[in-house]
Amino acid sequence: MGCNWISEVSQGNPNDNKEFNTEDYYVPVQEYTGEQYSLPNGIKTNRIANENREEIVKAIKSFFKEEYKTEVKVHNIVGNVDGATVMVESIGEPHFYTYAVIPINKKIEEIYSDKVFSQQGQVESVIIAGLYGLIKKEEFQNLTNLIEDLNEKYNLTGLNEEAIPIGANRFSNQYYFVSIGDLNSFNHVLKEYIEDPNRSQEEWLELMNVQNIDFKKMIIAIKLYMASSNVDPNKKALDELIQAIESSNNIPNGNYQLILNDNLIHKEDANGYKENSLEKIDLLKK
Repeated sequence: MGCNWISEVSQGNPNDNKEFNTEDYYVPVQEYTGEQYSLPNGIKTNRIANENREEIVKAIKSFFKEEYKTEVKVHNIVGNVDGATVMVESIGEPHFYTYAVIPINKKIEEIYSDKVFSQQGQVESVIIAGLYGLIKKEEFQNLTNLIEDLNEKYNLTGLNEEAIPIGANRFSNQYYFVSIGDLNSFNHVLKEYIEDPNRSQEEWLELMNVQNIDFKKMIIAIKLYMASSNVDPNKKALDELIQAIESSNNIPNGNYQLILNDNLIHKEDANGYKENSLEKIDLLKK
């Protein structure tokens, strides 16, 4: 796992091998709402999609209801080379962010509402991440509290809450997201979800069978930013976060991936990772 686990739908880093003015590409993370998020070769499809937003919203909601028995709200619609990537948020529990793709014929500007699709296993892994977040709700709140205490001490911050849907990052908040590395061991849970997604936390806890989870493949990725501009990431802050996670007994088990960036985030791909970023990977808690 490299440094670009920041955004689920990001298609590479425009920084690579280019001369650029930082101000042209980056904004302070507190100001970033995702409005300028884009995907390669998507200018024309972005226009077509957003001119037909009502049709796309209807098609996407129908897709998730039919395929995954899940009601969603649509956030950003972003043009890609052959269509539009549509970022959504589940309504109710389990709570998660994900996306689907709707094809667009650029020549005749036609939207194929009946051909919406998701990448193989993508939504399924998001559902499992959301269920893990649900059955460990209290522990995740403890993790959030731990991070916010550290933020106050070292003047750190997370994403602007308006930008959370942009990465389509599964079960997530402004500080972290959860990713599933082994979907096969949860096939029985997915089957139960499709049959009846409206189960209680206690029912999901029993079905998830936490004792048998391989926590090496339950990724909890934390990304934080310096709250002040023109300040390098604080190694002492990262070290204290590592120590706090290692010593805490009331946060979720998982394979923690930590990253601390400076204050700037890329306007177009929502990536804050740079040469001065600090990271700690594979911090296993089980």
